[in-house]
Amino acid sequence: MISKDISELDISLLLEAIFQKYGYDFRQYSQAHIRRRIINRMVLSGLEDISDIQSNVLNDEAFASKLFQDLSITVTEMFRDPCFYKSLRENVIPVLKTYPFIKIWHAGCSTGEEAYSMSILMQEEGLYNRTIIYATDFNQHALNKAKEGIFSNKMMKEYTANYQLSGGKESFSKYYTSNYDSVIMNQSLKKNIVWANHNLVTDSVFAEIHIILCRNVLIYFNNDLQNKVQSLFYESLINGGILCLGSKESLCFSNLSEEYSEMDKNQKIFKKKYIENEL
Repeated sequence: MISKDISELDISLLLEAIFQKYGYDFRQYSQAHIRRRIINRMVLSGLEDISDIQSNVLNDEAFASKLFQDLSITVTEMFRDPCFYKSLRENVIPVLKTYPFIKIWHAGCSTGEEAYSMSILMQEEGLYNRTIIYATDFNQHALNKAKEGIFSNKMMKEYTANYQLSGGKESFSKYYTSNYDSVIMNQSLKKNIVWANHNLVTDSVFAEIHIILCRNVLIYFNNDLQNKVQSLFYESLINGGILCLGSKESLCFSNLSEEYSEMDKNQKIFKKKYIENEL
C-alpha cells in the first residue's frame, strides 16, 4: 500500500539530498508539483514510502535519473497556443526586423517542439539567416531528443492544425519527412539552433538576448524562485527586449513588473522598458 501521507519535511529532506549529491536544485519548486511527481514515481516503481525514494535516489543513479525527469517539466507541442504565435507574427516580428542580428532564448525548451516552431516562423518571415536560437533545458534526456528532431507521426495532425491557426504560410508537411511511425524535422530548421544544458535555478545569465520565451515553466516554481528567474531574464534582455510567458503566468506579482510594458496582455508578451545610460 503506497503511503500518500507525505509531509513537507519529507519532501524538503529528499530535495536537499538530491541537491547535495547531484547538484540539481528542486528546493524552490512548487510543493504541489513535487508531491504529484513523487507519488507518481512511487506508483511506477512499486515503492510504498518516501524513504524508499530517498534510498533509491542516493544509491541508484539510474533511478535518480528517472526521478529527475519526473520532476522536470516536459509538456510541450509544436505551435502550442496558436494565438500566441499569431501574435508573435503580428506584434513581435516587426520589432525583430529592425535588428541586424537576432538572438532568441527558449528557456526550458524540453524536447524542442517550440524551438522548431520558432525556427519555422523565422524562416517564413525571412529572418532565419540572421537569427540564432539558444534552446536550453537542464534535462539532458529531453535535450537529446530535441537535437534529434524526431517526433511521433500521430501528433502531426494536431501540430498541423496549430500551425495553420498560428498564421502559417506554407504546407506544414514541407518542414518534415515521414519515416514509418515518426517524422524527422528538416535539417535546415536545426542550422541556427544551439542546444545547451542550462539550469534556470542555478546557472547564470545569457547576455544580449532580443527575445526570451519561457512558457508554462514558472508556474512550477514558488514565488521566490519565480522572482529569481525573472531577474535572470531581465538581466539577459537588451533594452527593449521581449519576454514571452505562458498563458497561466504573469508579471503582476513580480518584483520587476514595473520594468516592462505590455505588448499583448492576453498572450503574455512583454517589452523591457528602455533604460537611459547614466552620464
